[in-house]
Amino acid sequence: MRLLERVRKEWFMVGIVLVIAGAKLEPSVGVNGGPLMPEITVSYIAVATIFFNSGLSLRTEELTSALVHIKLHLFIQIFTLAFFPAAIWLFLQLLSITPINEWLLKGLQTVGCMPPPVSSAVILTKAVGGNEAAAIFNSAFGSFLGIVVTPLLLLLFLGSSSSVPFTSIFSQLFMTVVVPLIIGQKHFATPGSTAHFF
Repeated sequence: MRLLERVRKEWFMVGIVLVIAGAKLEPSVGVNGGPLMPEITVSYIAVATIFFNSGLSLRTEELTSALVHIKLHLFIQIFTLAFFPAAIWLFLQLLSITPINEWLLKGLQTVGCMPPPVSSAVILTKAVGGNEAAAIFNSAFGSFLGIVVTPLLLLLFLGSSSSVPFTSIFSQLFMTVVVPLIIGQKHFATPGSTAHFF
């Protein structure tokens, strides 16, 4: 009985483990063009659903009050887009003397230069009872910043430049993050509409 209660309490982590195990057993289900069509369901539908649900569950006052925590936002963005890439670079200097493949190290540096994940940051913050409004703001703001900052970091640490489709990335972020959040807030503002999906 205690095990069942624990599973119910930790449903999110149990779900992650089950999904990873399923992906290991049958990876073809989740590839681009596969039955789950992650290029649509993950990139657009799942992210939009998460932010729509956040819009439903958060009061407008909570979102607006989160905007004024300038020190918090500065800390998160500097940690994510400056400290972490630099720490990864230092760590990779140690790993470079090992026989680890050079391209694997470059891949780790590339991942280290990425902006915060839009959806998982919000989900994990909500799961542990953190400041969801601040997580939403920093996820969205960090992703918009990353359009400019990530190519600069890659140029600095790897010496390679890349072309970034600013317009398409900006429009995708706007349509999957900002618009669903606003729609959720509009629904929340309607009398009697305080329900949310999860």
